[in-house]
Amino acid sequence: MITWRVAALLAAGAALVPALPSPGVGVLVVSLVVLLAAALDVALAGAVGDLRLRREGASQVRLDDTAEVALVVTNTGVRTVRAEIRDAWVPSAGASPYAHHVDLDPDESARLVTTLHPTRRGDRPAVRVTIRSYGPLRLAYRQVTGRRADAMTPAWRLRVLPRFASRRFLPEKLARLRIIDGMIVTRGRGQGTEFDTLREYVIGDDVRSIDWRASARRSDVIVRTWRPERDRRVLCVIDTGRTSAARVATVIGNASLDEPRLDAAIDAALLLATLANRAGDRVDLLAIDTAVRAAVEGGTSRNLLPRLVNAMAPLQPALVETDFGLVAGEVLRRERKRALVVLFTALEAGALGEGLLPVLTQLTARHKVLLAAVHDPAVTELAARRGDAPGVYAAAAAHRTLAERDRLQNALRRHEVEVIDAPADLFASQVADAYLAMKAAGRL
Repeated sequence: MITWRVAALLAAGAALVPALPSPGVGVLVVSLVVLLAAALDVALAGAVGDLRLRREGASQVRLDDTAEVALVVTNTGVRTVRAEIRDAWVPSAGASPYAHHVDLDPDESARLVTTLHPTRRGDRPAVRVTIRSYGPLRLAYRQVTGRRADAMTPAWRLRVLPRFASRRFLPEKLARLRIIDGMIVTRGRGQGTEFDTLREYVIGDDVRSIDWRASARRSDVIVRTWRPERDRRVLCVIDTGRTSAARVATVIGNASLDEPRLDAAIDAALLLATLANRAGDRVDLLAIDTAVRAAVEGGTSRNLLPRLVNAMAPLQPALVETDFGLVAGEVLRRERKRALVVLFTALEAGALGEGLLPVLTQLTARHKVLLAAVHDPAVTELAARRGDAPGVYAAAAAHRTLAERDRLQNALRRHEVEVIDAPADLFASQVADAYLAMKAAGRL
């Protein structure tokens, strides 16, 4: 293929032709010279097939952070390769620069770094490496396209992890958890506590905590201490059906943006899982719609958070109606003992009224159920609109939506289900607060 330089040379030659005795012959001669030069340039260009490609660099990055992936190009041929190399990724990977320019002598390698700034969570794959090998005059080039280019491209996939913006709440929630531990130990035995240790009696201890048998054995007054029950079970169930695709407004840092309801649920689940894991409780995860999309039996471990983040990173909303019968069956099959089941879904009358409510008694008979839903503040704003006919109709529709949501909450509470309905920027915090309140009251 030829470059713009061929057209420039032909234009320059055409400008000189009128000065020649025979313009027609001059045009023919100029064209032949330029085309022969271009053909010679292609013949002298290094072969693209002599290049060997491999990748190295980051395989994971958190959303809104930057990663670097290097493409190492080695010239195994006998000619110098003057090339323009484009390392193309999917648009949401945010790859830059657009292309790299290299001059590779035989047996020489170059490390071409592509900076990625992803704009979406999930797996972002490299698409294709396109190589143009120019001749010495850069009049023409060789380029491999199609299947040959795909065969040369080394596979690479960057996993973009959730941003976990709610981790800013973690220090405050952990401080509250430590206060709860201290209050329960001071208060003594009660609901939601278990035996911890024996120690000597000090002035101010509750005499009801004295262990008389231990005191008799040691010839001293011994009291029992209590701590919050540990090894409780917390199951985070994330609805990945059609309602999770709705976008809701949120504030992250100083930026105001909208994100899918699924991302808000993931963020809240990460905060809850981290908090429950620090409290010594067992945390599991289930992402489901008409099929199980992700399942993690985390337990209580130090690597719980990385496992949850990796499992939830590729989750995407599915445009199907969630099968809540399947949800109930999976929860009952996986959790034989009593657990706190946190269902991240939407307060939508059609989905929950026809799908969840008929099977809700199966869950509440064995488990404590907390339904956590994100609402869009735009609905409340629309409810306050007035002034013109479109505003009045929008306000009426918003009021109807809010009324249906209130009726659904009342129906869920009659089934002894606790409901959290909050905007996205406060959603994770309120879910964590509900867990801490249950922990303090011993209702897990």
